Amino acid sequence: MMFAAAALALLVALALALARAIGGPTVFDRALAGNSIGTLAMLMLAVIGFLTGRPDFLDLAILYGLLNLVGTIAVLKFFRYGNLGDPGEGGAGR
Repeated sequence: MMFAAAALALLVALALALARAIGGPTVFDRALAGNSIGTLAMLMLAVIGFLTGRPDFLDLAILYGLLNLVGTIAVLKFFRYGNLGDPGEGGAGR
């Protein structure tokens, strides 16, 4: 029962983050909302794994969290520099 309540709370938080991702005033607000959606999806995956009696879903949730972190950093770098291949300030080739 407690995991079901947690799953419902995560769904409500996911809906709120999705509303923020659609109507965010700046690109960075939308990127933060996207990162929050990824984190909530990771938590939902872990909760569903425990609801169904398969706690090995926690490994998948951790992997998804790592991919979410790398993806968010790549998106923010693209928005800031316009190119993912740019080494940034003080990088080689400048």
